Amino acid sequence: MSSCTVPVAPAPPALKDLPKVAGDLKTELEGFSSSKLKNAETQEKIILPSAEDVAQEKTHNALIAGVENFNCSLLKRTDTKEKIVLPNAQDVAAEKTEKALIEGIAKFDQAKLKHTETQEKNPLPDKDVVQQEKTHQNLLSGVEHFDKSTMKHTETSEKVILPNTDVIEQEKTQNNLLSGIENFDSTKLKHAETREKNPLPTKETIEQEKSA
Repeated sequence: MSSCTVPVAPAPPALKDLPKVAGDLKTELEGFSSSKLKNAETQEKIILPSAEDVAQEKTHNALIAGVENFNCSLLKRTDTKEKIVLPNAQDVAAEKTEKALIEGIAKFDQAKLKHTETQEKNPLPDKDVVQQEKTHQNLLSGVEHFDKSTMKHTETSEKVILPNTDVIEQEKTQNNLLSGIENFDSTKLKHAETREKNPLPTKETIEQEKSA
């Protein structure tokens, strides 16, 4: 039989090696009673990610995997071509005109300006315009200050003019004509044949036409 070695328990620490505790805290620890504790139930909450979170995580992982596993040997070599577009004749002419204008403004000599006096003209209206304005103002004043109390009460009489005998007869004739046209019976018509006649001129008619 093989002997079993029993581990030796470590020696307790010396009193001087123990951590020092403040007096107030020591008093509270010595007077602590576990009976004053209240029973509490621990609820473990597991929040599952939503469908959008899962989709975003998949997209992010796929992007990272694509970057990490990218094969640089699949790239093709390309040469960068730098193109310099020269301005045409119109652009050059416009640029020159703009520069000349700017230089003319910058180098403008104000000493060459001549002194001028501004005259303010205030033409007065003529007689016809004044008369029209007075008439317009009088019309507006008359409408605004019109006194309704000066109006007189009037009664409107409605007159009905009856037609005379001639008008009545014409109306009857017109109505009979319209009624005859509307109620006309086409079955009473008889069949007729149309003959076209083109009489030739006689000898005497021709002689008279020539002499004329």
